[in-house]
Amino acid sequence: MSQLSSSKGTAQTGNMPVARLPWLALLALAMTGFICIFTETIPAGLLPHIAGGLNITTGMAGQLVTSYALGSIVAAIPFAMFTGGMRRRSLLLAIIVGFLIFNSMTALSSSYVLTLVARFFAGISAGAAWGMIAGYARRMVPDALRGRALAVAMVGTPIALTLGVPVGTLLGDLIGWRLVFGLMSLLTLVLIGWVLWQVPDYPGQPANQRMTIRQVFVMPGIRPILMVVLTWMLAHNILYTYIAPFLEPLGLAGRVDLVLLVFGAFALISIWIVGLLIDRHLRLLVLLSLLGFLLAAAALWTGVTSAFVIYAVVALWGFTFGGAATMLQTALADASGEQGVDIVMPINTTVWNLAIAGGGIVGGALLEFIGVNSFPGVLLILLLIALAIAWSSKKHGFPSKPYRIG
Repeated sequence: MSQLSSSKGTAQTGNMPVARLPWLALLALAMTGFICIFTETIPAGLLPHIAGGLNITTGMAGQLVTSYALGSIVAAIPFAMFTGGMRRRSLLLAIIVGFLIFNSMTALSSSYVLTLVARFFAGISAGAAWGMIAGYARRMVPDALRGRALAVAMVGTPIALTLGVPVGTLLGDLIGWRLVFGLMSLLTLVLIGWVLWQVPDYPGQPANQRMTIRQVFVMPGIRPILMVVLTWMLAHNILYTYIAPFLEPLGLAGRVDLVLLVFGAFALISIWIVGLLIDRHLRLLVLLSLLGFLLAAAALWTGVTSAFVIYAVVALWGFTFGGAATMLQTALADASGEQGVDIVMPINTTVWNLAIAGGGIVGGALLEFIGVNSFPGVLLILLLIALAIAWSSKKHGFPSKPYRIG
């Protein structure tokens, strides 16, 4: 079996570069991302079961999602700083073992407090994983395939976003919520074997080559990209988090599952298209995605009530979102270079999770004090800001021509 081994982003067989994707290795990273998102979202489909099992309210059960997100926010940047010198595969395996331990604790725990703690530490594992998946994937391939490799490594994210809640609900009804988390632990056992079998190992960065957070943050292009991440994902999460109450006055309250299925299906199509084009047309893809989401928000703003139009708008929304993580992480990796990529990704994880939390807070406030009719207008403002920043970042961030620092 050919061994992929390079610390400079080049896949090799012996001493000869191989211009192809190491699919099994990249899909192992995709499975890691799938477990991160699935572990995060699955409680949303299990809330009544968890509440009954732990003798708590549904609102208290919902804090299992919050605890996980807090773990990711708190851990992502410090973890990257203190583990930058570790060998990559050993670190990846440690992260996966973390999911095994803390999902197993969740499955077995009869204490609400212990379950919250387990979820918090599972979130830490997720924050650590998101800080290294992108850099890991890009080191496996030549420069010309880095965007495509990242697209493959990120494919688990939209799949988990699509399947997490409905599958969690179905499995919870069939086998109970504890066995659902037990199945997640079994999946991590399979992944451990997969990583040992197929994923190449790379050294960490020497201390004298690692960049600080400040050095990465002030690099040209980084701050505009992070602002696009914040505004784009905040807009997305306001609508995604409160999609059920948003659909209620439109007469689609009972079809949330179908609406999310349409969203997810078009998100998956988007991942495939972005993977094909990202290495040559990153800027164009970002601008078109933001413009598409802007048009979808504008359509909602006009007050459409036709079910067909709503489904079409949701399809467009999903199509613009599917490749977002890949595009934004690729832009950050290109702007930060090889030395900065393992620091910039945890920063991205933190901003991304802040946008998720912000979506819940802002969307909840809008829902409580103004109503769901205010959502499209707020989305339009956020997306106009994101589009303006991306458009103006022609030299750095989202350059007209691809550039490579490292």
